[in-house]
Amino acid sequence: MKAFKVLQAPKIDGSLDDAAWLNAPVAAGFVQNTPNVGSPSEKKTEVKIAYDNAAVYIGVHLYDDPALIRKQITARDEELQKDVDFFSVFFDTYHDKQNGFQFTVTSANVQTDARLGPNLGTANGGFGPLGDNTWDAVWESKVQLQTDGWTVEMRIPYISLRFSKKEVQDWGIQFQRQIRRLNETSYWNEVKPQVNGFVNQFGLMQGLENLEPPMRLSFSPYVSTGYRTTPEWDGSRTNSWLRSGGMDVKYGINESFTLDATLIPDYGQVVSDNVINNLTPYEIKFTENRPFFTEGIEIFNKAGLFYSRRVGATPTKYNAIRNFAAANTDWEIVKNPSVTQLYNAAKFSGRTKKKLGVGIFNAITAPMHAKLHNRINGKDSTVETEPLANYNIIVLDQALKGRSSVTFTNTNVMRNGSNRDANVTALDFSLFDKRNTYNVKGAAKYSRVYNGSPTEGYAASLQLGKVSGNWQYSVREIVESPYYNSNDLGYLLAPNEVTTIGQLAYKIFKPSKSLLQQSYTFYTKYTRLYKPSAYSDVLMRGTAFLLFKNFWDVTLETGFVPTQHDYFVLSRDPAAYQRFVKRPSYGYAQLSGSTDSRKKLYFGTDILFADFFNSAPNKYYHRLTASLRYRFSNKFSLELYHRDERETDYIIYAGMTSTSQPVVAFVDFTDNESVLSGIYNFTPRINLTVRMRHYLSRLDFNRYADVDIDGNTTTRSGSNSYDNVNLFNTDAFLTWDFRLGSRLILGYKNWLGDDEVVSLTGNNNYIRNLGKSFNLRHGNEFTVRFIYFLDYNQLRGRR
Repeated sequence: MKAFKVLQAPKIDGSLDDAAWLNAPVAAGFVQNTPNVGSPSEKKTEVKIAYDNAAVYIGVHLYDDPALIRKQITARDEELQKDVDFFSVFFDTYHDKQNGFQFTVTSANVQTDARLGPNLGTANGGFGPLGDNTWDAVWESKVQLQTDGWTVEMRIPYISLRFSKKEVQDWGIQFQRQIRRLNETSYWNEVKPQVNGFVNQFGLMQGLENLEPPMRLSFSPYVSTGYRTTPEWDGSRTNSWLRSGGMDVKYGINESFTLDATLIPDYGQVVSDNVINNLTPYEIKFTENRPFFTEGIEIFNKAGLFYSRRVGATPTKYNAIRNFAAANTDWEIVKNPSVTQLYNAAKFSGRTKKKLGVGIFNAITAPMHAKLHNRINGKDSTVETEPLANYNIIVLDQALKGRSSVTFTNTNVMRNGSNRDANVTALDFSLFDKRNTYNVKGAAKYSRVYNGSPTEGYAASLQLGKVSGNWQYSVREIVESPYYNSNDLGYLLAPNEVTTIGQLAYKIFKPSKSLLQQSYTFYTKYTRLYKPSAYSDVLMRGTAFLLFKNFWDVTLETGFVPTQHDYFVLSRDPAAYQRFVKRPSYGYAQLSGSTDSRKKLYFGTDILFADFFNSAPNKYYHRLTASLRYRFSNKFSLELYHRDERETDYIIYAGMTSTSQPVVAFVDFTDNESVLSGIYNFTPRINLTVRMRHYLSRLDFNRYADVDIDGNTTTRSGSNSYDNVNLFNTDAFLTWDFRLGSRLILGYKNWLGDDEVVSLTGNNNYIRNLGKSFNLRHGNEFTVRFIYFLDYNQLRGRR
């Protein structure tokens, strides 16, 4: 389509009677992506688009029977798989066929926006692409019901887009429509599910001339206050007023590059982490919920070296202080912050007209201190629990022809004084053939950690595969040296491994008599230790996915794991990789599925049994998860999730003997987790969300055992013991988006005190543990947060 420039911008009211729309070109002829791939859309859609020096404007007429349009009100960024119709526009402003922007409006005028990257696929059960919807932009939309359907008007200012500086430029563009009652997703330019990628299947908007965007400068100052009461281990409570203030700043250096900065941020109103009783030797990876670290960070993650939770994490010596006070009754903790304060953080990112993406991230965290009081002599002692630190990332990402790219990444962490510093450098590439059928990609990474004497390590990977068509396959090799370490700013489960992965898949996208989609996959992984070169484990599994015409889906998976040599349960020290523990072989079967999400009652489940071909007597592993959602009205819905996980004779590390020989414990564990969440949407811009989570982990230590040099275990003397871990959290937020980019949030948090323990006596089952958890002491927090968006151009216009 040809780009259409207007002198008079349309009024954004949902009506398409403005003069700006009279001569605008029309985009129509939408093609289904699901359920009937390649068929014309069941309903007519007409899209008009225009632009001026301030923004891009979209006017859409979506023809339908107005009585049948689904209009559930949802929270922002929550329209997928809800009972609502929606329309999306996508821009590939650099026309690199890899990166883009998404703006979505539902029939209830709820907005969603997202950033699109090169790894985006379209396999989402027909609901469209899964972009990074944690990115929030400031733009306008209005919806009106018509006698023959509904209409949408959108205004997307250039402060929410990035593009290169050219006198005349072309943008990739795509339109999507979702008709919920039909579960139909259609696109203006056909999106073929058998073709790898999404942005590369956009249409083209030609001839945008002399774009002269205004200065992109905005401020989002905030103030917050609140009150927190926390139970302490000695029976007392700590009460404190919470007060904070800061600002987010966004500055468009030019059309292509933007600087985002946050000053003295406060993240007290993010959802609580799903903490568990971790029995594995591996670190738990938590979801990032802080807005600054979720918005527009896709370029920083291309090499997989950025785990943003490292910035502002729990101080390194936080638990050491708690353990010291528990073991030394003469001392009491006066102050021991559980979160590292973030002074400031900044992101600089954009892409040149030659498609070179540049990203620079920098954050500075404050030194943290714990304060202890000696009850005997009355003196106080201060201990540094985390030093002053600087976190930095530099990324250069060159987009090549087609969907190919080459990326350079460097991460650096510098801590004050003689504390640990680290540096990681990576070079990644991904190359596609002209037809986007075959792909070769790889990476080379080098790490250097300065902690006394420096240690160095490297990692490399190479993958070859067929990525489009009904038949798809790939082979991948991953090598990690013993001292490769990216965990100062990234996330690595374990180094010192050589892993070979093979995958073969057959996918059927066109509907049959009873099925809408089918896919069948065989996957195998073989892992060896890098040094010494020795067998570790093998996994073989087969998976079948079926989507029925009633929009129920089923996934069946079976797999087999021969005897494993676990080198990481005994120690994470590379010098100790000579020792391992044998874990028994097993086979498993897993069944998961869900019902039609259009219905008021929606159910999903996942059942796994790992009891087949088991080489150890009296050992089993079961896992059952179930979720139930009920939509009471277009405004109110509730969802209940429960997980029950059980295993016998699970091997965990239990310490060392007096002669420095490893000891393991065989434990039976049961994990139960329940999450009740609900949302009430008063209007498209006012909603109340509540989330309650209870987690119970019960451990029964069966026996202790020595480990010989061949990984075999021999039972040793030791008394059996029990453990019972209860965690409880409630998060509730009332959010009012009272103007574009501005928000008022009332928050409430409730949690079970860290030192509160449910007694095992007579209460060793889930329901009794839950009941008794309510009777223990809880922490409480009430907060109010006010954020106001200021656009420099609006301020200048008013003046």
